[in-house]
Amino acid sequence: MAEVIKMPKMSDTMTEGVISTWLKKEGDVIVSGDVLAEVETDKATMELESYEDGILLHIGVPEKATVAVDSIIAIIGVKGEDIQSLISEPSQPVSEPITTPTRYTEPAKSSCRGSF
Repeated sequence: MAEVIKMPKMSDTMTEGVISTWLKKEGDVIVSGDVLAEVETDKATMELESYEDGILLHIGVPEKATVAVDSIIAIIGVKGEDIQSLISEPSQPVSEPITTPTRYTEPAKSSCRGSF
């Protein structure tokens, strides 16, 4: 089964990265530990390693493109595998902010009088 490679969060403050160079191309055999690309983060340029074995079936982001964390950047799988449904997934993580309605309540009035 094909595995989606997403832009990892490589630092605590990283919200996006730039694929500076792809070191592999579509059709290449990938072994776990191979460096797929160099990624520029907000702090440094780092190597993006594969944790999967297989064929690099799809590169979803061109070099020098800025990509949000958790966006699909590549797919690794078996030669000839149908990955169309994976490619059509949204590349940006979809999350709605969770809001809770807040109600203002006036503080209770104290019935105590006098000085303390």
